[in-house]
Amino acid sequence: MTQFPNTAVSNLSALQNNVGNGLSLSEQSFGKLRQLIYDSCGIYFQDNKKYLLESRLLKRINYLGLNSYEEYIDYLKFNNNNGTEKKYLYEAITINETFFFRNQPQLDALVTFVIPELVALKTGADKNKLRIWSAASSSGEEAYSVAMIFLDLVKPKYPLLNIEIIGTDISHAVIETAKTGKYKEYSVRNTPAYYLKKYFKQNGNSFEIDEKVRSLVSFKLMNLYDDSAMKVMQNFDIIFCANVLIYFDQKSKVKVVSHLYNSLNKGGYLFIGYAETLHTISKAFKLISFPKTIGYKKE
Repeated sequence: MTQFPNTAVSNLSALQNNVGNGLSLSEQSFGKLRQLIYDSCGIYFQDNKKYLLESRLLKRINYLGLNSYEEYIDYLKFNNNNGTEKKYLYEAITINETFFFRNQPQLDALVTFVIPELVALKTGADKNKLRIWSAASSSGEEAYSVAMIFLDLVKPKYPLLNIEIIGTDISHAVIETAKTGKYKEYSVRNTPAYYLKKYFKQNGNSFEIDEKVRSLVSFKLMNLYDDSAMKVMQNFDIIFCANVLIYFDQKSKVKVVSHLYNSLNKGGYLFIGYAETLHTISKAFKLISFPKTIGYKKE
């Protein structure tokens, strides 16, 4: 999942000295940038993260040939080309940390409890269709993991069941990686040998997802904070949104969780990260306990 930096750097002075070329982010410019980012995607950089924003934007500022962070703010406002520059801004401020089968207890709950429950309740035209959304998919490992367990553990039990998996992220770069279905050893380090052999083609230290898996998943850009964009994300049975809420402030969390709630079908499930909770954020969901994990059900 695309994440936003929150790890303190032990040697802050070394990082600040590495900023190079004499540019520094003033408190005033930091405030403007922070507000611009917050208004765009709901992410709030706390005061102690100024150095991180300064360091991560420097490369882009140098590439554009700008002379200050203030010039970059003006560039964002007046030369954004219908949002193109914001794409690069999001690339600069996001960190992507994920791998296949990262949250095995959630996948186990999906197969053992959630999908059987949803299948039993479905009627009408949607009886044999399941829609799953990986809402912070990063480079696609989570979405593809769900696709693999569907093929291996769900489809044999429910041969008429079809699945649609959509992976979204705010980062254009990771979405493009996800679409290729090609990964390095780091991404597959936690993948069971059985799945690695059955659903990947290895070429040196590169691993390519089998077409049977890729055909179940589609990817697109999505800003979870964008009201208009989120209106089209409807009628999902299951949503995974892990390790995103911890980077929002309370107001943004409430807004994003409300969007996710509206995107779910009645009886659908939301799964979030280990370090996250909906306590104080939303009372609309019912907390459901599974072995070694929890989920949130829309009643």
